[in-house]
Amino acid sequence: MPSMPRKVHGHETAYHKLQKNYCFACGHNNPDGMRLKFVLDEERKTFVCRFRLSKRYTGPPGHCHGGIIATILDDAMGKVNKLHNVIALTREMTVEYLKPVPLRKPLRVEGREISVRGSQHINEAWILNEKDEVLARSRGVFIAIDPHKMFGKFVER
Repeated sequence: MPSMPRKVHGHETAYHKLQKNYCFACGHNNPDGMRLKFVLDEERKTFVCRFRLSKRYTGPPGHCHGGIIATILDDAMGKVNKLHNVIALTREMTVEYLKPVPLRKPLRVEGREISVRGSQHINEAWILNEKDEVLARSRGVFIAIDPHKMFGKFVER
C-alpha cells in the first residue's frame, strides 16, 4: 500500500525551520499575533485560511483596518512560495480595497502563484466573505533569499 503524501501547511519550509515563529500574521509563538492557519488546497495549488477578525483590528466602525487587510494578503501571498520550498521576501505589493472587510464575520483569504522567473515570484491573494464576494485583493513580487545568509542566527541547523 503506498504511503499517503504529507499534508503541506503554510507554516514550514523544508530545511528552513525557524527556532520560533513570531510572525504577526501566522506565528504560533506570538501571543499578540493573529495566528492565521493556512492549508494548501493541493488541487487548486492555493493556500487558504479561514478566520474571523475581532474588534482589536478595527479601522472604520465595525470593519477592519486597511493595514491589517494588507498584512493578511501579504501573508497569504507569502505562503505560496512554500510550493517551491523557498523563503521569499516581499519586494512590492499592491492592494485593492473593493468593499469594507467586516469584523466578527466568517472570512477566508486565498493566495496563489502567478509566475516564477529565477528568484522572482509573483503571487496574488484575495479576501472573501461568506457569499464568495471579493472584498480586497493584492498582487505581490517576492524575491527568494538564502535564509542562512540573511537570518542565520534564527534558523535551526
